Amino acid sequence: MSVQGLERLEVWKKARDLALDVYRNVLPLLPNEEKWGLNQQIRRSVQSVPANIAEGYGRYYYQENVRFCYLARGSLEETLSHLVLAHELGYIPAAIYQQLINDGEDLVRLINGYIAYLKRSKQGSNEPGANQSIHEIDEPYPPGILDQEPNE
Repeated sequence: MSVQGLERLEVWKKARDLALDVYRNVLPLLPNEEKWGLNQQIRRSVQSVPANIAEGYGRYYYQENVRFCYLARGSLEETLSHLVLAHELGYIPAAIYQQLINDGEDLVRLINGYIAYLKRSKQGSNEPGANQSIHEIDEPYPPGILDQEPNE
């Protein structure tokens, strides 16, 4: 994977642009008392959107890519929730808030479209190991095994 590959991915570019807009237009407006609260929550959630899309893009099998897109979508929804709160607390002007909400809703649609594309294309599904899964056996532990010391 490379940055050039990500630059061809519209959903990643829009997620990155949203993160840049939030950094430039929202974080400077938050009061100092929010430095370790809302400010940090917004930073983490908005950074997570393009980061999860990138991580999924770098995975070999489409199922993993889809899973990371779900995480990106969750982080986006978290970001939008934080923006609603910041706006309702009077930290963000209506024009900036509405533009970010519109961009966020557009990004949700892009992520959903990308997920649908990945599910249809099933990239990597014919590669060795793609159909293997890891699972635990449903059998209970033998009696007393949890009571033993680690080196017994």
